[in-house]
Amino acid sequence: MANHDPFLYLLVCFLFVLVIVPVTTTKPTAYELLQSYNFPVGILPVGVTRYELDPTTGKFAAYMDNEPTCGFSLEGSYQLEYKSPIKGYISEGRLRGLEGVKVKIVWFWVSIVEVSRMKDGSGLEFSVGVASGNFPMENFLESPRCGCGLDCDVDKERKSLVGSY
Repeated sequence: MANHDPFLYLLVCFLFVLVIVPVTTTKPTAYELLQSYNFPVGILPVGVTRYELDPTTGKFAAYMDNEPTCGFSLEGSYQLEYKSPIKGYISEGRLRGLEGVKVKIVWFWVSIVEVSRMKDGSGLEFSVGVASGNFPMENFLESPRCGCGLDCDVDKERKSLVGSY
């Protein structure tokens, strides 16, 4: 019986650690989740604070709690608008059934309904249903900011906020 005492002691210590030390699993951010599906972080603006995902169906919803509507211009001509929650279905290299993402084409706002990674990996194809456009992957390596897109001068914004008080 003396031979079992060290084993029993180790077993009790192990169970004690399991009960006392909480097991923490950190949920990936929405941006990390995008990357796990082979998308760049820049297809979502800065400010997505949480998301829901059903991993069996790919159904998701992403939330911008601080700014429920986010708009900005890209490349000097494209105006984009994200409205929380952003919903759809995600799978490897494909977002479909999107809701909450619009682009202004000439005078009209149209919903972006699908985003697919191009087969050669060089870019993304955005579909509005009847038409689509391809854009290089490097355009999406950084997340745009609400109001200023990728042309933000963060130091200038901070100074104007401080100066306005």
